[in-house]
Amino acid sequence: MRQGLILAATHVATLSLGFAAGIYALPILTAPPPPDAAALASTEKEALYTGRFERRLKGSDFVHWGDGNVMVLRDRVAHIGHLSPGPDYKLYLAPRFAGTKDEFLAIKHLSRRVGDVKTFDGFIVPVPPDIDVAAYTTVVIWCEAFDQFISAAEYQRRAKSS
Repeated sequence: MRQGLILAATHVATLSLGFAAGIYALPILTAPPPPDAAALASTEKEALYTGRFERRLKGSDFVHWGDGNVMVLRDRVAHIGHLSPGPDYKLYLAPRFAGTKDEFLAIKHLSRRVGDVKTFDGFIVPVPPDIDVAAYTTVVIWCEAFDQFISAAEYQRRAKSS
């Protein structure tokens, strides 16, 4: 009996570990190639705004993080750097900086979902024509499938109202 319980427990643990590894590895295996250096360099020159993803952001952790420069243009948002790999990443523009999951959830209804982030070594995400990037201050990377905060970069500051 005891041997059967140990056997069952080890099998469940192994299956759970394999499932978790699969969730982590699948986005890496299915990711398209990152944008080429020339495309990213052109966004640097044309950027209206710049910001930075910081790996040590309060709401990030060792599995969910972003690092690198963010360039915001009228028609696209680009990132030169790295994101921790994961499924179902979305890029949002937020009206103020949110550095944690709770802070972003408090303003998610005021934020605009721009598009999908499918590459982890830099990205370029098109901005739909009906979104005015000047109306927002922050780029947020959010994992929609798991309600997980990944990173944020403030690209412009607003004066605080009294």
